[in-house]
Amino acid sequence: MTCTTPRHLPRATATRRRLLAGAVLAAAALAAPFSGAFAADAKPYKLLVGFPAGGGTDAIARLLAERLKDELGAPVIVENKPGAGGQLAAQALKAAPADGHTLFLSHDHTITILPMVVKNPGYDATKDFVPVAGFASFVNALAVSGGTPAKGFDDYVGWLRGAGGGKGSVGIPAPASTPEFLVKVIGEKYKLDLVPVPYRGSAPMMADMLGNQIAAGVGSIPDFIENHRSGKIRVVAVLGGARQAALPDVPTFRELGLAGLEDMPYYGVFAPAGTPRASIDGFTAALGKVLAQREVHDRLTTMGLSVGLMTSQQLAERERAYARVWANIIKTSGFQPQ
Repeated sequence: MTCTTPRHLPRATATRRRLLAGAVLAAAALAAPFSGAFAADAKPYKLLVGFPAGGGTDAIARLLAERLKDELGAPVIVENKPGAGGQLAAQALKAAPADGHTLFLSHDHTITILPMVVKNPGYDATKDFVPVAGFASFVNALAVSGGTPAKGFDDYVGWLRGAGGGKGSVGIPAPASTPEFLVKVIGEKYKLDLVPVPYRGSAPMMADMLGNQIAAGVGSIPDFIENHRSGKIRVVAVLGGARQAALPDVPTFRELGLAGLEDMPYYGVFAPAGTPRASIDGFTAALGKVLAQREVHDRLTTMGLSVGLMTSQQLAERERAYARVWANIIKTSGFQPQ
């Protein structure tokens, strides 16, 4: 008996092949968020920044956003909402849906300081937001413009007492900020009449310093580091308990005789209250992977940050500790909420 192959067998084989190909494609699609690819219709993440493009916070946000998109499997769009020291961005976060796709990258000023110095900021950080993850700490610094003859802090003080008669203007990136209180503390310590001049973020302040429109400014090391390295400005003193790796030759204020300013500000990511825990944990895991990338870690370090992942709980604890320190400084200064 002759055995023949049924005519329908080739069609069945083709069907099995199509099913197998479909399974492979499905598996690839499921793996896409973890391999750096994402679907064209993936819902994007919005990362709010409360300061203008070109400043230190903006640069940090864009660096992280570029890498986070691969880990999250969706685009991460940085949206600048400058104004009022970050209040506009914070208010936008409060109004955003708590779906895990709108986040706020901020340092201490908007989250911790503003609620202590502004009567009605338009949000309550302890009730309206939930900490997602922290990723770095940093220090503020005093820098002088290239138009001043000062090479160091003592030179700056001497120059003010001589040419300025003990008076001078110092730029700050936002009113009623830690830089403003630092200017007041420096003035009191060294018997100088220093006037803080508020800007709408570090970028316009830096523009005036580079143009020698203002002789000095107080801001974060990420705001100053690149122009310091190029010699266009000079960082002459830093806060914190130790000299910074990015500026090993610059003394701390404690070394200069001004103690009590060792507590370091932080950078973190926040979400609207009610954001699902799964979304928070997922973003934290993605951020941890990004921070573990050597290129990202090194880039943030060269910007003057001390990099380290903080969980939601750790960030909340860090914020509370920082608030206790600065609440005392603000109260001692006699500042009244506006």
